[in-house]
Amino acid sequence: MYFGDSLVDVGNNNYLTLSIAKANHRHYGIDFLDHKPTGRFSNGKNAADFIGEKLGLATSPPYLFLTSKANKNEKNVSFINGVSFASAGAGIFDGTDERYKQSLPLTKQVDYYSTVVYGELTQEIGASALQKHLSKSIFAVVIGSNDLFGYFESSELQVDYWSVQYNKGLQSMLKEWQSKNEGIIYSYFDTYSAMSILIQSPASYGFTEVKGACCGLGELNARAPCLPMSNLCPNGQDHVFWDQFHPTEAASRIFVDKIFYGSSTYTSPINMRQLVAA
Repeated sequence: MYFGDSLVDVGNNNYLTLSIAKANHRHYGIDFLDHKPTGRFSNGKNAADFIGEKLGLATSPPYLFLTSKANKNEKNVSFINGVSFASAGAGIFDGTDERYKQSLPLTKQVDYYSTVVYGELTQEIGASALQKHLSKSIFAVVIGSNDLFGYFESSELQVDYWSVQYNKGLQSMLKEWQSKNEGIIYSYFDTYSAMSILIQSPASYGFTEVKGACCGLGELNARAPCLPMSNLCPNGQDHVFWDQFHPTEAASRIFVDKIFYGSSTYTSPINMRQLVAA
């Protein structure tokens, strides 16, 4: 199960009629199968795809696709192999996506899981079997960036409360959560540290461009989103950033390697490989 924002959105926003945060046009997906846009904010695969590969599973499909009228008319819907609620522009707080007009905030994503998916899974395999199934399942939560973007407008807040402070608070909260819920096992990944090392030592990871975006407009191709009329770099695989906010497929692959096999510099208290084996 995936909960999150555009870093792991695999197409939910394509089903949000009013949303302007969609990766459904030219340039997006240029390095994906058939070179077509898929709703992923990347030139190809994103972190959700690579996590699925590591687990030996297919990428969890978008919740809004599974529940769309067109899909329901064709086949019975099953959530047993996973589902993604991730939505571009989503934040922890409901009002985070005001700039994007429409997304599925975290509260709505959790609501879909608790009021729809959980009930249908219970009917499909029974309560006892479901509890056993869920105890062996991975729930990935990738969210918070859009909430932090609001701090960009204040230089004082950037200094006092930015990503580093948020990450410290989140780690503390997770430890407290685990202490109050016996049997909970989790793995925390520090995206900030992982991105920093790519920027500081790009050649070690095969990158030649760490500042400019591959797709965009203006200075460093980062003054506007990736649009059909945007400039496009010759090779997205040597860039860390695909557009002004999102990593390239190559960068996402490295992040997931660190999620699974990373040291305590990036993951705590264990990495995902250890989490799966627990």
